Amino acid sequence: MTTELQQYWQAVEEEFSTKCINSDGHGNCLLPPGDECVLKFHFPKIVETVRSVKSENMEPYIEALRCNVCAYCKHQSPDGKCILRVNLECCLDRYFPLIVEAIEKADATEYLTCHVN
Repeated sequence: MTTELQQYWQAVEEEFSTKCINSDGHGNCLLPPGDECVLKFHFPKIVETVRSVKSENMEPYIEALRCNVCAYCKHQSPDGKCILRVNLECCLDRYFPLIVEAIEKADATEYLTCHVN
């Protein structure tokens, strides 16, 4: 992960890691070995997606997420259905508003130490 992405990751972790249902409440992931955190796996594309949208409403962010990230996730079928979303088990879907907020807050407060284009 690049330094810039690590800084975004830190901002996102600070915002939601203790709230994640796959966490022990202290920010430690409790996913079983072999299970992959969808947020970590897709994080570069998530950051890119969030930064590509500017809106007061969440819907444009969700539309961009579905097109840019969910469409490439192994859990989504070709017809756009996702068993994890349906069962409320996708942490990305569940916490997306917090993730958007953290990434935008990082940009707005110059949280990142490197120049962001």
